[in-house]
Amino acid sequence: MRLVVTGAAGFIGTNFVRHALARSADAVSRLVAVDLLTYAGNYANLADLEADPRFRFVRADIADRDAMATLVDEEAVDTLVNCAAETHVDRSIADHSPFVTTNVEGTLVLLEAARQRTGFRRFLQVSTDEVYGSISAGRATEDWPTRPSSPYAASKAAADAFVQAYATTYGLPAIITRCSNNYGPYQFPEKLIPLFVTNGLDGEALPLYGDGLNVRDWIHVEDHCAALWHVLGLPAAGGEVFNVSAEHEVPNRDVTDVILRLLDRPASLVRYVDDRPGHDRRYALDATRLRRLGWAPRRRFEEGLADTVAWYREQRAWWEAIKSGAYRDYYERMYGGRLRDSSAAPRS
Repeated sequence: MRLVVTGAAGFIGTNFVRHALARSADAVSRLVAVDLLTYAGNYANLADLEADPRFRFVRADIADRDAMATLVDEEAVDTLVNCAAETHVDRSIADHSPFVTTNVEGTLVLLEAARQRTGFRRFLQVSTDEVYGSISAGRATEDWPTRPSSPYAASKAAADAFVQAYATTYGLPAIITRCSNNYGPYQFPEKLIPLFVTNGLDGEALPLYGDGLNVRDWIHVEDHCAALWHVLGLPAAGGEVFNVSAEHEVPNRDVTDVILRLLDRPASLVRYVDDRPGHDRRYALDATRLRRLGWAPRRRFEEGLADTVAWYREQRAWWEAIKSGAYRDYYERMYGGRLRDSSAAPRS
């Protein structure tokens, strides 16, 4: 496999690059990691991999047609895993434009680059359960309609549609995975778990949206990466979708309680703040299709969360470098007013 991983210095990309390079040279002869290194991309995540002769890092924008076409051609790429995306819902509500550029236009550029490459064997689009919208009952299967609630989710649904269109129109061997909420090492601390863990370590408030009872379907990022690797080896038809989920639902308030217990911090750190617009109440995926093809998650949530908390405790220098400068400005814009108007009781 001659592999390109986009968004390689982000959370899922970093973990997948490490997962792939842990395979033998017979499995992966070349891995090109691509990232523009915007606010959530961190080259420090990958720096130690430079010693591997199979590895190359390229700083580039996936929306740059010439750069992507040249890269795919020069590296004789036969497999592309697209982890590159703007992912934070709150940021998409504030400004949708980067989400359209990266998530939609960037995906189209990559699809075109892959389509022009002779001998190309697999395009893997890493998507999200958020394209299905809020699930009131049951679990979303791959055949459910997409009903995105946020600009972020809408951009991912649009990208998925283009991947399926390229599979149908041009015969591109493309597959889509839609995963539930990830947690684990290297996650940028704007998301719930790393935000609450790092804030808790510093004794700062934990801003919990609404009544704290929004439910998320959690999976450890290592299990997600194993699923991506498994899918790359499947003889799947073009445009096929696979849900990836540990099928483990937890309300945000319960996640918060576990984090506080693991950190030995008081419940008084929790501050209920005004909810974000259009906040989906519940996500839940049915991953039966992929499980029947041989994949299964291995990490129990309680164990995985304890390991994640330990990682952030041990990697203070990593996240302290992030939670400064522009991050502090963002945090104040996002939570400053909410925290000043927060309460110790749930918000209706």
